[in-house]
Amino acid sequence: MEAETFAALGDPARLAVIDLLRKQPLRSGDIAAALELSRPTTSRHLGVLRRAGLVEEVGVEDDARARLYQLRPERFGELREWLAEVEAFWGEQLRAFQAHVEAKARRRR
Repeated sequence: MEAETFAALGDPARLAVIDLLRKQPLRSGDIAAALELSRPTTSRHLGVLRRAGLVEEVGVEDDARARLYQLRPERFGELREWLAEVEAFWGEQLRAFQAHVEAKARRRR
């Protein structure tokens, strides 16, 4: 997992954008209005999320100029897989540590 992904997720405004986009794809103006952000600020946040691969921009059939933003589920799947690997690693480490402590305690008795 890239540091860029975690940096993108490390900002409360970008997390709020992701939360909005979980419900449905939205135009940047709708995101700005919902979060009470300026359009340039919203655009910057969307750019960070796009570069991190978390959000994509798609066209609207009725209007060639309009753009919708939506989540990229495959990127979140990759993040979920990576987190599962990290969790498994630390679970193994904690079990090994617990076994070590318990063995040491038994030897003291």
